[in-house]
Amino acid sequence: MLDFENELKPLQHELDQMRKRSNGNGAGPDEARLVAQIDDRLGRIYAQLTPWQKVQVARHQERPYALDYLQWAFSDFVELHGDRSFGDDRAIVAGPASLSDRSLMVIGQQKGRDTKENLQRNFGMPHPEGYRKAERLMQQAERLKMPVLTLVDTPGAHAGLEDEERGQAEAIASCISIMLSLKVPTICVVIGEGGSGGALALASADRLLMLEHATFTVASPEAAATILWRDKSKAPLAAQNMKITAQELRELGLVDGIIPEPTGGAHRDHPGTAQRVADAVTATLAELEAIPLEDLLERRYDKYRNLGFFQE
Repeated sequence: MLDFENELKPLQHELDQMRKRSNGNGAGPDEARLVAQIDDRLGRIYAQLTPWQKVQVARHQERPYALDYLQWAFSDFVELHGDRSFGDDRAIVAGPASLSDRSLMVIGQQKGRDTKENLQRNFGMPHPEGYRKAERLMQQAERLKMPVLTLVDTPGAHAGLEDEERGQAEAIASCISIMLSLKVPTICVVIGEGGSGGALALASADRLLMLEHATFTVASPEAAATILWRDKSKAPLAAQNMKITAQELRELGLVDGIIPEPTGGAHRDHPGTAQRVADAVTATLAELEAIPLEDLLERRYDKYRNLGFFQE
């Protein structure tokens, strides 16, 4: 459990002991009462999360990742590999998949569940070849007239010396440029962390959706606190002032829609969260496909051309 869920520990312990005693003989009235009580408290806690608490939820190790959505919400997924220039980046998982009766090109950022997998996935931080793989498959989707769906979940693009040598900034800029010019509908769903340019590379879509407790930020709260106050411990204060939650970004007009999460966050119900994402993507795709291509491209241009206006 996360720190702000500590009040649930006694109830959860009592529920676990009760289930042990029942030996799988079915839930009795006392167990049902405890489950309802836990759900009620979870609902109240998650209805008033602070931005910093949402950061913790977005980073939760058990939160569903891109491959989990591909398992629960899609079918016929075929993963494609390589950028045809340097190599394959396992921080990006991508390929065609079916959603209901519709084929899409799905491109997602993938973290690992444990240390070994995180090393293989580079902790969800793509290298330049990851973004070039995404570019290649976006262009392939355009040739096949397939909509593009991106699933964003990264602390940011990797910033090692080898990444700079291989052109990380150019790869991100090129990915943004290609995504903005695609002649097919594009949808982005921020499923966890949307960190900096590493997220923006896959987020320049016709519609930007965010899960209820996801975040999208120009820099991590820890980095912002270090820059502004030279004190990493002020990350909660930075998160409070950076406007990084789905709700705040929706108010600013930067996010087109928010997908509600199950009670207690997406990490408590992978299949339920995946179904909610699938429903939102299906509805959004139907809306976009009803728009003539020329109008769609014009609306996309206007949308991003007009970002950045604000009032003090």
